[in-house]
Amino acid sequence: MQRYLVKILFILALALSPLAASAEAGKPRLFVNLTTDDTWAAAKAIMFAHEKSLKNGHDTAIWMNVRAVYLADKKRPSHIHGLMADQGLSIQDMLGAFIADGGTVLMCSACSAAAGLSKDDYIDGVQMGSFPVIESWLFDPDTKTLSW
Repeated sequence: MQRYLVKILFILALALSPLAASAEAGKPRLFVNLTTDDTWAAAKAIMFAHEKSLKNGHDTAIWMNVRAVYLADKKRPSHIHGLMADQGLSIQDMLGAFIADGGTVLMCSACSAAAGLSKDDYIDGVQMGSFPVIESWLFDPDTKTLSW
């Protein structure tokens, strides 16, 4: 019986390890849920995640799902919206800068498959999200979630 209990505790520890190892204890985190390929909304979400969260010391992830998966496709350059026109930045440029500064961009695997896209189609630095990875952000007690 004791051996069985030890095995269960070991399996439970392994299953919860992404949650425990995901962030420094007590450090604020922001998980941005981006579902649209509208460049105005996406630019606002990325700008907020980068300039207001990441640059203020918060661990920050952008989870791109539903139609947002198209925005990181390196073969599909985005429209340069008014918010970024003066700087000449595309959505891909904004995502690349966010990643370069330490931000995390997670791509929904199921949405990518539905859109006919794979990791090879995305800009450098994009990570394919799995449920354990997404779960490690969503269920971390120090994470706040914001959706666009």
